[in-house]
Amino acid sequence: MDSYITALVCIGLLILLVAWLPMVLKELPLSLPIVCVLFGFGLFQIPILKFPDPLQYPLATERLTELIVIVALMGAGLKLDRPVGWRSWMVTWRLLGITMPLSIAAIALIGWWGLGLSVAEAVLLGAALAPTDPVLASDVQVGPPRSGEEDEVRFSLTSEAGLNDGLAFPFVHLAVALALASGPEPGSWTVEWFGIDVVWKLLAGVGVGWLVGKALGFLTFHVPNRARLSSTGDGFVSLGITLIAYGVTEAAHGYGFLAVFVAAVALRHEERSHHYHEKLHDFVEQTERLLMMALLVLFGGALARGLLEPLTWVDALGAAVILFAVRPAAGFAGLLGSGMPRHEQAVIGFFGIRGMGSFYYLAYALNAANFPRPDRLWAVVGFIVLVSIVVHGTTVTPVMRRVDSARTRAGEQLGLPLRQAQRRMRGG
Repeated sequence: MDSYITALVCIGLLILLVAWLPMVLKELPLSLPIVCVLFGFGLFQIPILKFPDPLQYPLATERLTELIVIVALMGAGLKLDRPVGWRSWMVTWRLLGITMPLSIAAIALIGWWGLGLSVAEAVLLGAALAPTDPVLASDVQVGPPRSGEEDEVRFSLTSEAGLNDGLAFPFVHLAVALALASGPEPGSWTVEWFGIDVVWKLLAGVGVGWLVGKALGFLTFHVPNRARLSSTGDGFVSLGITLIAYGVTEAAHGYGFLAVFVAAVALRHEERSHHYHEKLHDFVEQTERLLMMALLVLFGGALARGLLEPLTWVDALGAAVILFAVRPAAGFAGLLGSGMPRHEQAVIGFFGIRGMGSFYYLAYALNAANFPRPDRLWAVVGFIVLVSIVVHGTTVTPVMRRVDSARTRAGEQLGLPLRQAQRRMRGG
C-alpha cells in the first residue's frame, strides 16, 4: 500500500475518531488529545511516512496552527452567553491584566536566567507559553450557546483563552524585534514596536473585529426574512465569518486572532438568544476538533522522530516550574481580592493549558527572524505542551466534577437555585 492510500485510510480513521472518541472518553480520566498524540506516535513509526518536523516545514506549521487557532477562537466567542461588561467580566480582565503579564515576565526570566537563553529567545518563550490555549482548553470551557453551562470557572477560562492569544502577540513581536536588533538596548525599534505592534494592532484587532461582527450580525439576523443568513440554517457560515474577520483585520495590519474572538462576541450581541448560534457553534466546533486531531497526530509523529532530543534535564526542570508554579502563582496573584472561592481560584490557575497557540507563536517568530537555537525552543515548548496534554487531560474530568459538586452543595446550603448560588458566590 503506497503512502497516498495509507494517508486516505489514516484520514478516514481520524474522522471516525472525531465522531466516536468524545463519547467513549466522556466519563474517563482521559482526553481526546492524549489519544491523538499516542496515535500519531505509533503511526509515524511506519518508515514510509515523512517526518513531520516543524523545522523542516516551517511555513506549513505556521499556517496549520494559525488556522486551528482562529477556528477555535470563533467557537469560544460564540459559546459565551454573558454580555461584555466591566463587572461581569472582572475575572477575565484580572487574568489578562495581571496574570498574563506576570506569566510572560516570569517565564522570560526562567528562560534567560535558568535555561541560558538569549534575551530574544527568553521573551519569545514567555510570549508563546503565557496564553491559555483556546484549542486544548475546550474541556474546561463553557457549554454550547444557550446551554446554561457558564459558571465562573468555565466562563473565565473561555473568555481568557479567547482574548489572551491576541494579547500575547505584541510580546512575540518584541522577541522578533530583539532578534533583529543589534542588541537588547532600546533604540528606534522600541518606538515602532510600541506604536504599531502594541497600540495600533490591538486597536485595529478590537475595532475591525467588532465592526465585522456587527455588520455580519446585522446581515444574519436583521435584514428581511428571505435574505437573512440565519434562515438558511447553514452552520458553515461560521467558517466564512471567521475567515473574513481574520483576513480583513490582517489586511488592516491588526491582530486577526483578537478580531475573530471579538467578531464572534459581537455576532452574539446582535441577537443573543437566537437558536442559529447553536448551528454556527456546532459546525465550527466539529471543524476545530478535526483540525485539532490532525495536528496532534502530527505532533505525536514529531515526538516519535525526535522533537525532544535537544531537551536537557535543566530544560525539563524549567518546564515543570513554568507549568506547575508560574501559572498557578500568577493566577492567584491576578484573582487576589476577587471574592471567588479559593478552590475555584486554584482551578483557574491550574488549568492554564498550553497547546496550539504556543506552537503558532513559536513558528511565526522563527519564520520572521533568526534565533540561535530553534531546535531547543521547539523541544522546550513541545515538552511543555506534551506534559500539559497529559496532566490536564487526565485531571480535567474529576476536577471539574468536584467544582460542580461544590457549587451545587453551596447552592443547597444557601437554599438557592444553582444559577443564583453561582451569582451569590461571585458577589453578583
